[in-house]
Amino acid sequence: MAEASLLPVYLAVGADEVKRDAAISRLKTRLEASGMADFNLDERELDRGEHEPDDILSSLNTFPMGSDFRLVILRGCDKLAKPLSEMLVAYCANPAPTTVCLITATSLAKSTRLYKAIAKVGPKAVIDCSTKKRWEVPRQVQGMMRRYGKTMTEDAAQELVARVGESTRMLDNELKKLAAMVGSERIERTDVERLVVRTAEVKPWDFLDALSARDSARTFELLRLLPPHSEMRTYSLVCTRLRELICAKALDARGQGRELAATLGVQSWQVKNHLMWARCFRMEELVDALREAISVEEALKGSKDSETALTLWIARLVS
Repeated sequence: MAEASLLPVYLAVGADEVKRDAAISRLKTRLEASGMADFNLDERELDRGEHEPDDILSSLNTFPMGSDFRLVILRGCDKLAKPLSEMLVAYCANPAPTTVCLITATSLAKSTRLYKAIAKVGPKAVIDCSTKKRWEVPRQVQGMMRRYGKTMTEDAAQELVARVGESTRMLDNELKKLAAMVGSERIERTDVERLVVRTAEVKPWDFLDALSARDSARTFELLRLLPPHSEMRTYSLVCTRLRELICAKALDARGQGRELAATLGVQSWQVKNHLMWARCFRMEELVDALREAISVEEALKGSKDSETALTLWIARLVS
């Protein structure tokens, strides 16, 4: 019989590849303890080619050899053909007691018959591998670095995410390199800037956050990396951010800063730093910058050197 602490069916679902790989690794490690993993492991990519339901069912019902359980890993189960999906639904109702089946998917709606069938197997049958919200990723990265025996400053984690993107697999690859290449126990932002090549496109939000913090060096670094011919979009985003900061400053002055998200009609995490940023400016600075936006817009629409008009306006704002 399979070990008591293991369920016969699991679903690892979500876009976080590192979490999915970790779930697979835990079960493989458990199986390898028997010394008979080669005889009791069946891995299949169901999103590649045709797979007969009867063939997979036969594998699921095969008895283990010299081990307490057999492990069948079915990857890429986001959009299965109906016969295969229905076979798995039926199997979940009466799974083989000596097999552990791990089903993985980037996304699988909770309303599907397969998701519901797996969820009924047990309260821990569904392994949540969903990605973090964007603002939560740097903290997750700091935790991932600890697995390599080192720590990482928040600034360094933010810079890594900005350069690599939010794919946990890509981030994990870079963390492994940093851990090997940096001699000190703590990874600093300068280490990331020195050793990690930017592969992710600059997000306008990173630029706006640097501008809001009045970090002029980073503001212009990111401004140069924004897509070409995006001056009007950048202008529009800066105007929106100015209005948000004006609103934040006004509410803060009245002691109503907690009402900012509700006032702007956004989620609280989207404006979690706005009050701090607003305190970097005087109200007249923000209002003057918004007034100046009128002439900047005219220059953007009628000037051949629109990039200069935008750059000078941003320079006055962050200086």
